[in-house]
Amino acid sequence: MMCDCAIVGGGPAGLNAALVLGRARRSVAVIDNNQPRNRVTHASHGFITRDNVTPAEFRRIAYEEILRYPSVRHWQVDVTHIRKTEQGFEIKTQSDEIIQARKVILATGLREVFPDIEGLHDFYGSSLFNCPYCDGWELRDQPLVIVSEEAGIFHTAKIMYNWSQDLVVCTNGLEILTEEQQDILLSKGLRIMNKPIKAFTGKNRMLEEVHFTDGTWIKRSGGFITPTFVSKAAFGEQLGYETTAYGGIVTDPAGRSSVAGLYAAGDAAYVRPSQVIYAAAAGSKVAMTVNADLTDEDFL
Repeated sequence: MMCDCAIVGGGPAGLNAALVLGRARRSVAVIDNNQPRNRVTHASHGFITRDNVTPAEFRRIAYEEILRYPSVRHWQVDVTHIRKTEQGFEIKTQSDEIIQARKVILATGLREVFPDIEGLHDFYGSSLFNCPYCDGWELRDQPLVIVSEEAGIFHTAKIMYNWSQDLVVCTNGLEILTEEQQDILLSKGLRIMNKPIKAFTGKNRMLEEVHFTDGTWIKRSGGFITPTFVSKAAFGEQLGYETTAYGGIVTDPAGRSSVAGLYAAGDAAYVRPSQVIYAAAAGSKVAMTVNADLTDEDFL
């Protein structure tokens, strides 16, 4: 089959792009493996009318809405290969099905890489998070830990002070805070721990203690940890698009990549901050770009 646009990835960017294109009467193939990055978290926040929605419910509502449009179809499968052709693109799925499309939107999102700390994944998404704007309200006024191996830890600590003033700032053994930054944090009553973290412990996915490699430990009921974000888009060698230093797909302001007919939206283009509402907005914008480009071609 030849469709107007294939969307690889079913997160908020890809789903919102499908909604806009479906309403524009474009034939759309949404190809998604049902493994969203936020599936481990208890709820999504900061999206008006959907505040506190679970990731599963968000996706259920989204698919219910986009599949109302008869020109939108959904494949729940991995994409293994994408090839540029004279007509557009040829997409091969893990089930060996071939989907042809005039345009392709990559909305595959990001993958998180965390420090190697025992127990981290037992609490991530329930009492350890990465975005204060997403989950700071739920942890307000609690004794929290902030863990990061990046210089941005100072900014995170300042932001988190609005939600809780009982903060311990942990650099996991790295000297990344300047003396001036440390003095400022200490003057506000924050504690700073520069030694490596050995483990997080607790019960029922709720953090209770942070243990360090020197045998010491502190009690904490939650916190925020900074991952390294890596692009999940694995088609760079196949398609030859330009990438950023972080692996995100370089696009122009309208979402066009360096490859004609190929677009990127949401976290695949490394939108910061990484939030549902930002990704959905990016998906809407790139869908309008795709529709405009198709329209221009068809009017020639």
